[in-house]
Amino acid sequence: MPDYGKRDKRISFMDTDKRNADLLIKLKHDGLTKTKFFRAVLTAYLKEDLDFMAFVQKHKDSHGHQSKSKSRLVDVAREKGRENLEKFGIGSDEIQNIFDMLEKEHPDL
Repeated sequence: MPDYGKRDKRISFMDTDKRNADLLIKLKHDGLTKTKFFRAVLTAYLKEDLDFMAFVQKHKDSHGHQSKSKSRLVDVAREKGRENLEKFGIGSDEIQNIFDMLEKEHPDL
C-alpha cells in the first residue's frame, strides 16, 4: 500500500437544515469554509490538542458517553503515552519515519 495516507477519503454526516445554515453563517463570519473548519477539528482531535481534548472531555462528561472510571483510565493511558513519547524524544516526524520504514520492509501489510 505505497499510497496509504495520500488518497482522499470523504467524511460526512447528516444534520438539520437549520444547523447547517447556522454553521455556514458562523463560518462565513469567521472567514472559514466547512472543509477548513472540519479539517482543523479533525487535526486537533488526532493530535490530541489539549484545549480540544478538554472540550471533548467536557462533552463526554455532560452527555454520559463514557463512565467516570473508563474516562479516568483513558486519561491515565493518554498521559502515560505522552510521557513515554517525551521520555524517548519521539515526535510526529519520528513516528511517520517508523511507519515509512515498516511500509518499506513489509509492503504487504
